[in-house]
Amino acid sequence: MNVIRSPRAWLAPMLAGLAALALLLCGGVASASESDLVLPDLGSQSFGGVDGHTLLLGGIGVCALGLVFGLVIFMQLNKLPVHRAMREISELIYETCKTYLVTQFKFILVLEVLIGAVMVLYFGVLRHMDAGKVVVILLSSLVGIAGSCGVAWFGMRINTFANSRAAFASLKGKPFPTYAIPLKAGMSIGAVLISTELLLMLMILLFIPGDYAGPCFIGFAIGESLGASALRIAGGIFTKIADIGSDLMKIVFNIKEDDARNPGVIADCTGDNAGDSVGPSADGFETYGVTGVALISFILLAVSDPAVQVQLLVWIFVMRIVMVLASIGSYLLNEAIAKASYGDADKMNFEAPLTRLVWLTSIVSVALTYAVSAFMIPNLGGDTSLWWKLSSIITCGTLAGAIIPEMIKIFTSTESRHVREVVTASREGGASLNVLSGLTAGNFSAYWMGLVLVVLMGISYFFASAGLGQLMMAESVFAFGLVAFGFLGMGPVTIAVDSYGPVTDNAQSVYELSLIENVPNVEGELKKDFGFTPNFEKAKHYLEENDGAGNTFKATAKPVLIGTAVVGSTTLIFSIIVVLTNKLTANVDKLSLLHPPFLLGLVTGGAIIYWFTGASTQAVSTGAYRAVEFIKANIRLEGVEKASITDSKKVVEICTQYAQRGMFNIFLGVFFSTLAFACLEPFFFIGYLISIALFGLYQAIFMANAGGAWDNAKKLVEVELKEKGTPLHAATVVGDTVGDPFKDTSSVAMNPIIKFTTLFGLLAVELAIEIDRQTSLALAAVFFVLSTVFVYRSFYGMRIKSGETSASAGAAGVKAKVPA
Repeated sequence: MNVIRSPRAWLAPMLAGLAALALLLCGGVASASESDLVLPDLGSQSFGGVDGHTLLLGGIGVCALGLVFGLVIFMQLNKLPVHRAMREISELIYETCKTYLVTQFKFILVLEVLIGAVMVLYFGVLRHMDAGKVVVILLSSLVGIAGSCGVAWFGMRINTFANSRAAFASLKGKPFPTYAIPLKAGMSIGAVLISTELLLMLMILLFIPGDYAGPCFIGFAIGESLGASALRIAGGIFTKIADIGSDLMKIVFNIKEDDARNPGVIADCTGDNAGDSVGPSADGFETYGVTGVALISFILLAVSDPAVQVQLLVWIFVMRIVMVLASIGSYLLNEAIAKASYGDADKMNFEAPLTRLVWLTSIVSVALTYAVSAFMIPNLGGDTSLWWKLSSIITCGTLAGAIIPEMIKIFTSTESRHVREVVTASREGGASLNVLSGLTAGNFSAYWMGLVLVVLMGISYFFASAGLGQLMMAESVFAFGLVAFGFLGMGPVTIAVDSYGPVTDNAQSVYELSLIENVPNVEGELKKDFGFTPNFEKAKHYLEENDGAGNTFKATAKPVLIGTAVVGSTTLIFSIIVVLTNKLTANVDKLSLLHPPFLLGLVTGGAIIYWFTGASTQAVSTGAYRAVEFIKANIRLEGVEKASITDSKKVVEICTQYAQRGMFNIFLGVFFSTLAFACLEPFFFIGYLISIALFGLYQAIFMANAGGAWDNAKKLVEVELKEKGTPLHAATVVGDTVGDPFKDTSSVAMNPIIKFTTLFGLLAVELAIEIDRQTSLALAAVFFVLSTVFVYRSFYGMRIKSGETSASAGAAGVKAKVPA
């Protein structure tokens, strides 16, 4: 079966869309907008005797320090001892990941052609910018894409050799190295990711001419958002196709976890990196950048005094620079404490040092927030109290970065009552009650998470209303943006605990796939070459137990990112509102439920979120069906120790094909929907953007935490209860496969989709307001029809057709050999 159709299948609607865009530009000249933003002279204000421009130049040195820190860890991990059998497996995983990523990069460049055409038409034709300026903007978008893809590649590379090092370290029979290596890899990714993002933004801020910087920031943000969206969606689909295909074999053939004879296991390991390493790395890079661009745009649009603009811009970037140092310092201190406590221990709670790291970084960040603000902005616009009020607003976000993980653990940790309830329900009720109890956990988590966000944002609103209104319009919007900024204040650590999961997951798989226990005279070899006698039983136990901790902390990072997307998108939406209301002086009444288009936009946004959920899950379902079909036809359980490399690569190919096709349908559906609704009515579009943010928030939290509960319920049965191969285990495996697309496909991809829609909407709505009403409505109809083409394809072109068999399975013509 040729899963990816000829380009002609999607070229026609794409060309039709570009033709409609050309017609869209037949109108007049746009009003002032974000493309007209001009940066003030950063050197015009002094901070402790140093002008702002010079101060930020010093920040480039801190970014370099962060990069050096991350690269030194990279080299240290690469030099750690590892047995050849484990290294060969991790390198095979890397090679399959590399092939997948190269394919995805090509797809992203195709999408960039589409987005780039819109930017050329907008900035070059409508805005009448000179060719040189348009080229700079396009290059900025390419830099954004390169940043997202580059950090994704770095994260994948370090995780795919840290996994074998962690697996090998477990053989010594001590738990601490099994914890320390994945976290070290995560800190390397976090430091490199945040330092790279900050460095690129500082380069634009300091070295791009002020009248170019505004549109360059927009181009940069759109580029990184495009890269993150594609990698998140495709990665989420890929990993769950592979995961479900591999997991279901445990039930069908009653084989162990990560059985080397299962050709789906290598694809599962590749997926762990594609979905849980590549996707989050690109997502974290984009989230950090887009939040910064949103705040920059707000300051330039809402603050009229150039001196205050400079003070706020320099203050925000200095805060970001200081937080890199805070995260690295907190990590080093925490590791010293953890090593003293657990270095020689035979048992450890893997979650404890991770939790301490998050709280330690949060406390240090809060203290530095107040200290730096007191130094930087002791007198802001003539008000000597705003430094601590702004610090308090950021603190709401910083504390959220620690409070939210604690809330999530209540619903996803192996120690939580909700997860144990899933196991209890499964024992008597099987898969049915397992699924129901997991859905319950997800629903309850959305309630409590919603209240936490409301309280923290409410506190920020309270401080914003106490004086900020004298300096800017819509001060509460700025406050919400600062909360999102605070969420990301300890970015390297947030990324580190998220990246911890894929390494622990892969480490367990590498152990099994290496067949280390079957290597001839392996004990003598390890004693001679590495100086220790292996303890295989303890190693397997530690790896499984640590995987549960990895599952928990993967779950804790997801709501932080989705919360940032929603809170930060509020600031981006404000930029559109400023354009539509002429700086809040006209048409403000249309931002009301009494304006029917605004209300209808609110309703429409929810529809898009539910389509997106279904489309991404459908891609997983169909891909998993094909993967299971192939694996069942080709698995060999007698006379072999390992599945053939050819069969394993075929499963990877199936996963890649469906991930690409699903991502392409979804992305173009979102792209043309954005254009359609922007053309339909501007205030309808505002309601639409608000709606996808709010619906997306609760849908993502619900799905992520339900999936986390199912995942760790299975882990609880495997590690604590030791009931693998039982009906209880089978029930929890079914629940886990239901939760797979919940937590790692649909929920996590909403973050970049929300931000891409809002960012691209900045251009789309300004294109739309320049033409007459009749033409606008006609184009809205054209774009909506084009969007429905891809919405239709996302199900009817992806569905599992009755009686159809894939060419891959059919060609094999063999049945799996099952033991008697």
